[in-house]
Amino acid sequence: MVETLPLGRFHHQRLDLKRWFPTFLSSHKTLFTLLWIAAFASVFVWQRNIVDGFSIFKRVPVRAAMPKLRPVAFNLTDFGAVGDGVTLNTEAFEKAVLAISKLGKKGGGQLNVPPGRWLTAPFNLTSHMTLFLAEDAEILGIQDEKYWPLMPPLPSYGYGREHPGPRYGSLIHGQNLKDIVITGHNGTINGQGQSWWKKYRQKLLNHTRGPLVQIMWSSNILISNITLRDSPFWTLHPYDCKNVTVRNVTILAPVVEAPNTDGIDPDSCEDMVIEDCYISVGDDGIAIKSGWDQYGISYGRPSKNILIRNLVVRSMVSAGVSIGSEMSGGVSNVTVENLLVWSSRRAVRIKTAPGRGGYVRHITYRNLTFDNVRVGIVIKTDYNEHPDEGYDPKALPVLKDISFTSVHGQGVRVPVRIHGSEEIPVRNVTFRDMSVGLTYKKKHIFQCAFVQGRVIGTIFPAPCENLDRYDEQGKLVKHSASQNMTDIDYDF
Repeated sequence: MVETLPLGRFHHQRLDLKRWFPTFLSSHKTLFTLLWIAAFASVFVWQRNIVDGFSIFKRVPVRAAMPKLRPVAFNLTDFGAVGDGVTLNTEAFEKAVLAISKLGKKGGGQLNVPPGRWLTAPFNLTSHMTLFLAEDAEILGIQDEKYWPLMPPLPSYGYGREHPGPRYGSLIHGQNLKDIVITGHNGTINGQGQSWWKKYRQKLLNHTRGPLVQIMWSSNILISNITLRDSPFWTLHPYDCKNVTVRNVTILAPVVEAPNTDGIDPDSCEDMVIEDCYISVGDDGIAIKSGWDQYGISYGRPSKNILIRNLVVRSMVSAGVSIGSEMSGGVSNVTVENLLVWSSRRAVRIKTAPGRGGYVRHITYRNLTFDNVRVGIVIKTDYNEHPDEGYDPKALPVLKDISFTSVHGQGVRVPVRIHGSEEIPVRNVTFRDMSVGLTYKKKHIFQCAFVQGRVIGTIFPAPCENLDRYDEQGKLVKHSASQNMTDIDYDF
């Protein structure tokens, strides 16, 4: 027997269904929306973590957390400072830093530097500190070197970079710190390096010049929204630091006759991001380092996991972005992308020599633009400067796993010069998507020696014969006749 429902019960169920169905549909729409958002977020995270076809498990630089607001803020004038460009304010800076050093357990403090010209001798930072430079605020380094303290040589360099023995400290210095922020509304830290450069050229200095800002053996550092200019020596020098972010920073020095005024020199640093900066200086815009010869080998701290992106750089004397030549502790896992180098001697360069030891490996260059550059890409293995006679000439660096993708430009004399040697060959170099406008229509413009690698697809100018040729699908088209061919010409 087939059971039949009474009419009243049936109508009651239909009414319940009418009430229930919109609720069911509404809840399912909500569920569907949530699932769609989750799926989109998953794809976004996946895409964010894909680098050159490798999965999320590839190590990438760790981004520093956004700085917390400090619970206490001081003004430099609270400590008696006078911003007239003449009064020496070292004591005011030192008193302010001392006050902040007592607040570490409460979250630290912020030192506000108001508009004005604040002359000072070198001073130290402290942990959990924010140094904030207002618009039109300018910290000026005193030019008399007797006010600059002497410090021991860097352990990975053996002695002062320019002279044996102690070295001058930096204008703004920090050691063994955590949670440091230097920021502002584009205020300026000015090293007033002109007198230092002149004395250096005249050989009147007995010690290595000091950087503008040097932070050593520290972690969780953010430097943003400021201008650094006219350093006596290297401008920004993080040494053996972890988790460093440099963002929206302008670095300036004369492009000639401002010796060794590198912009940013990450030295034995790990997990570092440099982004959205403008650099125009008298030496390398950026130079990644890790110690010098036997001293760097013994110290044994590599520079690794460094991301450099969205930069405009000018260097009439050296290169836009360099690795080395002091790289004896090793350099690995570096990405340089979205880089414009203009009116410069070289664009990107790796430099080393016998005696350095160490390695340069897993280096990725992507989206490079050269505008009026003498030499675009340089790898040099005979950069023979040594700290002393104690280096081991048999300590040979390893250069391998270096890729160049999407390289474009105009007004370039020599697009590529890879100068490996029998002792130090360059291995596993890849070029893909390259088109560079030339200033000289000569034959020897893609120069190679002792290099092994490949070209994928069509590039311009035509590559050297040392490299294998592959089509866009990765199929071998032509095998290199000899990886040891030498076609280096420094005459143009």
